[in-house]
Amino acid sequence: MKGLKGKTAIVTGGSAGIGAAIVSRFLEEGTRVVVFDLNPPPHRDAVFLKTDITDYDAVARSVAEAGPVDILVNNAGWDLFRPFLQTDPAFWQKIIAINLVGTMNVLHRVLPGMVERGAGKVVNIASDAGRVGSSGEAPYSACKGGIIALTKTLARELATKGVRLNTVCPGLTETRMLESFLQGAGNPEKLREAYRRAIPIGRLGKPEDIAGAVLFLSSDDAEFITGQTISVSGGLTMHG
Repeated sequence: MKGLKGKTAIVTGGSAGIGAAIVSRFLEEGTRVVVFDLNPPPHRDAVFLKTDITDYDAVARSVAEAGPVDILVNNAGWDLFRPFLQTDPAFWQKIIAINLVGTMNVLHRVLPGMVERGAGKVVNIASDAGRVGSSGEAPYSACKGGIIALTKTLARELATKGVRLNTVCPGLTETRMLESFLQGAGNPEKLREAYRRAIPIGRLGKPEDIAGAVLFLSSDDAEFITGQTISVSGGLTMHG
């Protein structure tokens, strides 16, 4: 895609699942990739900076070490499927710290450099749980809805500064988090088949499906796109 070769991209949570797929695609395009994660990525060509995104000072140090950043993908996230009335404030705070505050920490440290240089692309990974809700994911859905609103607000604030911000919302995607939920549901294959039947395209998403959308929004081809929310869900959710 246009304008990715030679650029520097930070990908949070880039060591597994959707994040690892995004890192792979950037590397294929000749992008220098810096991974912020607690665990090293499988990609030898990526720069790994061990970073707890819930720690603002740690994020500041890693951003400084990464150098000038052209592209930021806020992908890191965490969730456990639990009915809301079976959760407690400590659980809420952990979900919020990782999924919302962590994203804000990275944005707050990376965006000033983009504004100073007059250019930058940000893709925040939210979820369709933040658009339509998801049973058993109340705190997570709240965070992802917050990311959608945050992205739109920052897109408005920074539109004249050359910075473009968009959101990608994965639907049901084959990740460790989904697999953990399926296994805990008691009849994983039956539930997997029910999900497959509900998706018009006829299959669950793959991490690579999300990566394609992220790379497009990070490229020069998306220069006139900002403040948008794109679902990558195989048609499970449709908004217009």
